[in-house]
Amino acid sequence: MTAEWRDVAVIGGGCYGTFYAGQLAEAKDRGKAAYRRVLVVDHDPGCRAGRELPIRDDRELVLAEWDDFLDRFLAAPGEADALADRMDATWRVPTAPDDAIVPSPMMPHLMAGWLERRAQAWWPGRAVERRPLPGEVGTPYESTGPDGTRYLSFADWLCPVHCIEPLTCPVTRAPRTWEQVDTLAAFARSAGLAGPATFLCRHQAFGVGMFFAREAHANAGVLREAGASGHDVSVVVGTVSRCHGAVTLLHLGILEPTGALE
Repeated sequence: MTAEWRDVAVIGGGCYGTFYAGQLAEAKDRGKAAYRRVLVVDHDPGCRAGRELPIRDDRELVLAEWDDFLDRFLAAPGEADALADRMDATWRVPTAPDDAIVPSPMMPHLMAGWLERRAQAWWPGRAVERRPLPGEVGTPYESTGPDGTRYLSFADWLCPVHCIEPLTCPVTRAPRTWEQVDTLAAFARSAGLAGPATFLCRHQAFGVGMFFAREAHANAGVLREAGASGHDVSVVVGTVSRCHGAVTLLHLGILEPTGALE
């Protein structure tokens, strides 16, 4: 079976991004994947991907800051041209549902930032801020980063590099009974929080996991619905795989009448 997408954005041109881009090319060459192009995103023209990946017609190194790129790549219809002055790039990407994003395990919580900027655009003047999660989610491993992002894992062991998270865990040799998305949903309910808006990275081909533009826009809808009442509300936002995740609380203050979304 051949996996099919349109454009695939690989975040970061370091060791992970170089590996993922190479794996996607091999999958396509072997007839296991079909796509229009792979966009490797990094601000450094001398990054590893730029130095080591061979030239291909279906692959491009995009020189951009990650936040600027995501705003452009995930722009709703009519937004892309308005964002053109925020980055020096010759490519154009009208958003398609099957556009995909390959996150790096070492990147900041970029999707929480993307939703934060969405909220600021929808509700000008409304207080919008990221906050640490209240209490513990309940996974075996939890650690809070300097910016308040909570890093979660169901593994208290060292996972194999590029694990595809199969139904049988390769370390325990037992069935994988956990799902990070379900765990966050239960946590949000128990804590009285909105959401969660979860960007679930699933394995697609040759050790590469990704989530799709349609899922990003669905999560924007979760945020927009949570904030539509104008009340003070906090939304759980997670970029997760089945076993691991980075989770943030996106808080929306009370919406004043002059800042209402039309």
